[in-house]
Amino acid sequence: MKRILLATASLCALGLISPVLAADLPIYGKAPAIATPLYDWSGFYIGAFGGGGYGNHNLNNATGPAGFANFTANYSSKGGLGGGEIGYNWQSGNIVVGVEADGFGADIKGNDNFALGWDDATKFGWGGTLRARGGIAVDRLMLFFTGGWAYGELTHTNTNPGVGVDTFKATRSGLAAGGGIAYAITDNLIGKIEYRYLDFGTFHRDAPTNGVLAYNVANTYSVVTIGLDFKFGGNAVVAKY
Repeated sequence: MKRILLATASLCALGLISPVLAADLPIYGKAPAIATPLYDWSGFYIGAFGGGGYGNHNLNNATGPAGFANFTANYSSKGGLGGGEIGYNWQSGNIVVGVEADGFGADIKGNDNFALGWDDATKFGWGGTLRARGGIAVDRLMLFFTGGWAYGELTHTNTNPGVGVDTFKATRSGLAAGGGIAYAITDNLIGKIEYRYLDFGTFHRDAPTNGVLAYNVANTYSVVTIGLDFKFGGNAVVAKY
């Protein structure tokens, strides 16, 4: 019985002493940090987008061979558009740069409602852009800016009551600029919202045969789209500690 009591006392003593001894032991190192995977935006992608846009049109009526008067009518247009795109991104740290090309069909149209005694109407039918992109990525979220070349086909219709209708198409080159926010929903699917400003400059129409004077029209557009891209390849993990 004495031996059992002695053994029990010894075990209790060890249990009380061991934590004290352990507290005095030196710590020679910490547990290794665990790498947190971050999304890598590098690689090819293709996608589709759709949205709507508004146009602004300044019409100048010609005063004769010497030149043009100040614009005599201003009108707007609105409508939808949709298309596809292809691009490539490079990432270094949290900086992302890339190039993107797209093409789209549009139905953005409006008129001046006979502001000059006849009706001038403009329709944006199709277009595309080739742009550089630059952005700042925070894991799966990226804020980006873009700019480059734009092109598109504009159809202008002049309706002169009692005289006739004159319609012509102008394929225009111009500038594109804008920006947006993209988010990697999965390693391969990327959703985005984007704004673009398109400036197609001014096109000139010689005096048509229906008796209307020559005129020129300046055309700009603001477009907002929602898109979904597919990025090829798996996500190469960028480690963060």
